[in-house]
Amino acid sequence: MAQSSDELIKREIIQAVGYVRNGCRIRIFPEGSNDDQKLVTDGGLTFKSNSVSYGSCDAGWFYKEDDKWIPFIGLEGTDALNRGSSGNAQYQRFHHALGAVKEGYIGVYYLRKGLSIIQPDLYGMAYNASITEKGIYLIVDDLQVIKDLLDLRLKPNELKKYIDAYLLKMKQIYDVSFKQKYKGSWGTFAIKRSTIIKSNYIIKYAARMKRNFTDGSQRAGHIAVGEMYLTKYFFPNKTFYYLFPKMTQADIDYLDKNKGNDKEWYLLRNEPNVIIVPIDNLSGVSEEVKKSLIKIKDLPSKGDALATYNTCAKTIVEGLNNGKITIKM
Repeated sequence: MAQSSDELIKREIIQAVGYVRNGCRIRIFPEGSNDDQKLVTDGGLTFKSNSVSYGSCDAGWFYKEDDKWIPFIGLEGTDALNRGSSGNAQYQRFHHALGAVKEGYIGVYYLRKGLSIIQPDLYGMAYNASITEKGIYLIVDDLQVIKDLLDLRLKPNELKKYIDAYLLKMKQIYDVSFKQKYKGSWGTFAIKRSTIIKSNYIIKYAARMKRNFTDGSQRAGHIAVGEMYLTKYFFPNKTFYYLFPKMTQADIDYLDKNKGNDKEWYLLRNEPNVIIVPIDNLSGVSEEVKKSLIKIKDLPSKGDALATYNTCAKTIVEGLNNGKITIKM
């Protein structure tokens, strides 16, 4: 029987790094255990920042100080590059190590080398998180980086030099990709990534619907979270309005009441400086557009429903760009 991604990653980490290195002890749990979902302070691998619990990590390294175990690295790993995940799926686990970064530690997203390549946008997300949050976020495909970090832990100047060089490498990968993928233009980025860029805020729009967060077979909730973090960390200093034209305030209220503790919805609703905007919270939208969206709000985005959404979204985007449609603050 083939190993799961988590099991494979955890075995590889133990084999490559070991249980103890340079005074740091690994914290890792076997496949099937739920102990990783406990908070770090309770012996688990889930980091909490500003009352928000982020996804559990696959491994963490801790050192003892004054009889307390202090985090040094929180790592989330995936074998996605060997399992057909060449696009948005890579963003979906970004938040797992983000809690460590927000709390001032080193967060690592380890993507085991495979047939696909790491999405260059991930490097940009992690770089910007590193310069805006308290800690450092590294995207890696080689566990040698973990060994290097552990070996340099007690040499702060050398550790900083190593991290700075790695961050520069990530930025360079992202910069080259941005020029190729988006022609070096934020206007092109906005079109390709369904984003409206204003001077002090941004709007990203997507055809999410209530069912995406109530049906366990749906993956759109995971995608929504990944896209949220991509957008947030591409524009870390702007207020971020996440527009769901196919959702109403009643849908938002229902999810808040019934799915408030579900991971994806919880993160969308609790990430600082991110505001979910349903169709009700737009001023200036015609009744015709509203009725058209209400009619398809619970239908999958395909066929006639997709055509209707695209037509309505185009009208809304034009209005948001020219100021005829605004967000109710």
